[in-house]
Amino acid sequence: MQSMSRTAGGYLADFVERLGLQLTSDTIWLQVAAVAVSVLLGFLTARLLKAAAGSYFGDIADGFRGGKYDDALRSIVVPALISTFLWTFTAGLANGGAPVDYMRIVGAILVAIVLARFFALPRSDPFVRYGLLSLIWFSTSLVILRLFAKLIGFIDSIILPFGESLSILDIIKALAIAIALVWTAAFVSRLVEVRLRSTVHLASSVRGLLSQLVRIVMIGAAIVLALNTIGIDLTALAVFTGALGVGIGFGLQSIFSNFVAGIIIILEKTLKVGDFIDLEGGITGEVQDINVRSTLIRTNDNIDMLIPNSEFISKRVINWTLDDAKRRIHVPVGVAYGSDKALVKTALLEAADNVEFTLKGSAARSPDVWLVNFGDSSLDFELVVWLTDGATKRPGRVHAAYCWEIETQLAKHGITIPFPQRDLHFIKSENQS
Repeated sequence: MQSMSRTAGGYLADFVERLGLQLTSDTIWLQVAAVAVSVLLGFLTARLLKAAAGSYFGDIADGFRGGKYDDALRSIVVPALISTFLWTFTAGLANGGAPVDYMRIVGAILVAIVLARFFALPRSDPFVRYGLLSLIWFSTSLVILRLFAKLIGFIDSIILPFGESLSILDIIKALAIAIALVWTAAFVSRLVEVRLRSTVHLASSVRGLLSQLVRIVMIGAAIVLALNTIGIDLTALAVFTGALGVGIGFGLQSIFSNFVAGIIIILEKTLKVGDFIDLEGGITGEVQDINVRSTLIRTNDNIDMLIPNSEFISKRVINWTLDDAKRRIHVPVGVAYGSDKALVKTALLEAADNVEFTLKGSAARSPDVWLVNFGDSSLDFELVVWLTDGATKRPGRVHAAYCWEIETQLAKHGITIPFPQRDLHFIKSENQS
């Protein structure tokens, strides 16, 4: 702390004095040349990366918060490349004993710009955004004044009463590594998804599973590396984590079962995005997304429902579009006794022909009319009709369309739809006069 006790004005005065001496020395042109060469190399390298943007680097830019490559190139890539070359030259000249303060200023500012545009400016929360900006520029000022290393040494000297030689700096490094790896997990998963999006051999559900597995592996690696960084022996925690895992396992049984069920669904390919399903509870809808824990179903009323994956393994599921989207429906119709059966068949076939959902052009799947029952008040027929692919996903609208057209055709041919009738017979009692 002795070295940190000087006032900020003293450090600033020494810094200004060094800058003045370097400005009038012969080495100033060497620093200017190093900065110019770094800028030139940065732009040339960025141009080469842009030439390859149609494949790998373009996908990286698209994965970066959904941005375009030109935007990422201009705001992130070019300053990062220039600062990389400049800091390389700075290290080389400093090892040779040459003054490099002007190069350090430019390099530190470029790094601050990259960090600000990468981490702080995309944040929507003003508190987080301005907090990160303040931290970035404060650290940059310390680097320029050559106080950053002294601050790090002071923080490292504060030992905590936990473990062996555990300092505040160890905690900060562990947190930084964990945060960086968690962010990298999200970024890599987006990159994997972008790269796999153009692969026609993999279903969208498989692509989603791969990206989420990458994220889980990266987060697990972040936790392990963070614990190793702060000096915690993982073998010493084996017994404790085992007992804790048993206790947590009872509370996370459903989550684990849904996770396993999701993997089974994706690998078996019995369910995929775009399928129209009917669940045991009466839920019908189209599969929008399959995650490792739940599946998103959108009903025909545009209601999004998250269904746990275990529901698809342990209960009955009807997949109307698993192999063939065409299906057959039976529309029940009752007509009065005494109606001409041939005329009823003609009316129902005309009704089927007038509905847009009827599959046409297939002799093996042409509409048909069945007499299926002799009811109490009616002859019970069924219009048996095959539907087009699009009709399979709209069962309510399809049934309503056939009922509408059937009633129209029956009325056109004078065929009556009966309703229950009851005859009441009154018997006079013998005691009644």
